[in-house]
Parts: sequence; structure tokens; C-alpha cells
Amino acid sequence: MFSQFAKVGRALFEEGLVSSHGGNLSIRQGDRLYITQRGCPLGTIGRTDVVETRLDRNTRSTPRASSELPVHRAIYLKTPARAIVHAHPSHAVALTFVESELVPNDIEGRITLPRVPIVGQEYLSGPGELCDEIADALCYSRVVLVKGHGSFAIAQLLEEAYYLTSILEQSCRILFLLRALR
Repeated sequence: MFSQFAKVGRALFEEGLVSSHGGNLSIRQGDRLYITQRGCPLGTIGRTDVVETRLDRNTRSTPRASSELPVHRAIYLKTPARAIVHAHPSHAVALTFVESELVPNDIEGRITLPRVPIVGQEYLSGPGELCDEIADALCYSRVVLVKGHGSFAIAQLLEEAYYLTSILEQSCRILFLLRALR
């Protein structure tokens, strides 16, 4: 399991989908939740950078968990997800300021992510906020964007959630290019 965290974290960082210490990853196994720790550099995740806690309550290690832990818990409680990638893809985040939802123009984006909801339209939210709104949106979409903040992608495996995040950003780059051509 830790090799999955390291592989996906490195890929997210190398692709520029997170800053040096931004984003977080988690995996659910039964009533256990494994999540990257607060401030963890995803590009160089080590075994001690993953915190084990409970889905339904805090443990001694919970204070070390990512500040997005409440959002991850809400998502796992409301969706069939077994893995979550929270990233800060810059083109996607920029589009949250001018769109109410994203509709990709490219074929891969349209097939994979036909519509991506954007939550938090009323105000910019911080880490751990909008738990229910994010989880509710992920009941009908595999990816959601939080205005001015980042994306949450759900899947059965971390690699799949990373793929969805990568497709999201690629589709947003294409949207930017199309706007520049107009």
C-alpha cells in the first residue's frame, strides 16, 4: 500500500498537479483510513508520511493527518470510493473562478469526465471545509473542483484517482488554449 502512495504522490508532483507540500492522498480499508500526514511532500512520500486512523473517530495518530481528513471521511461515508486524490491542478483551479461547472471539449475528457461540478461558489473555502457539499457532488461525479482550491477525485485505486486528476488538468489546458484562440 505504501508503494501506491509513493508512486502516485511522485507522479502528481512531477506532473505539476501539486506544489511541493500541497495535496493529499488516502485509502480506505474497512473502517480504517490511511491518509498522508499534514504538510507531507507528495513527491517524496515515505512510510512515516502515511497516517492510519479510523473512518468514524479519531485515534492517537489523527492529529498528524492531513487537514483535509474531515473531507476524506465525508467522501468515504457517502460514496463507494476506496481511494481519494486531492490535488491543486492550476489550470483547473483557475477555471473555477469563471465557471460554475467544467465541460471538457476534448474526446478523452468528454468520455472520462463529461461534467465536473464546482462547489464553494459563494466564498473561497479552506482545508477541511465544505465536507458535505464535496461528498454530495462526488455521488454523481468522479471528480469535483472546489472554487479557488483544488480537485478531489475518487476511485477504487489511487492510480485511477490520479488518472482522473491528470485527465481533468489536461482537459482544462485544452479549454485554456481554445479560449486563447478566440
